[in-house]
Amino acid sequence: MRNRGSTIIIKGYQVCLIKRVKNSEVYYVFPGGGIEEGETPREAAKREAFEELGVYVSLDNLFRTVSFHGTQYFYIAEIVGGTFGTGQGMEFTENDNGLYEPMWVDIATLLSLDVRPKEIAHQIVYMYK
Repeated sequence: MRNRGSTIIIKGYQVCLIKRVKNSEVYYVFPGGGIEEGETPREAAKREAFEELGVYVSLDNLFRTVSFHGTQYFYIAEIVGGTFGTGQGMEFTENDNGLYEPMWVDIATLLSLDVRPKEIAHQIVYMYK
């Protein structure tokens, strides 16, 4: 079990997700990853946004925590620099990790996708009703 720091980046009525295709399974996750030794959840969320998306973010307060294989910390984030879609973290170079595709998804269609964790997707849809 590893704790994770993750971002929820919303632009207009779209949210940033990473489409994953692994072992012929297709699902979507929020940008984020494991918290490294000596790192806070906030620091991990910011680092992962850059590694996975190629963007620098500013974080709002903690949005929610989810317990699933450790504690996942979710922060509302705003892009403040960088170029979306240019992430170069190890996710993109390790062949056994499958496909990582950053994308913008309409909030209205969020619940029709296999978004993990689903409870965060539900909270976002609820906020934008």
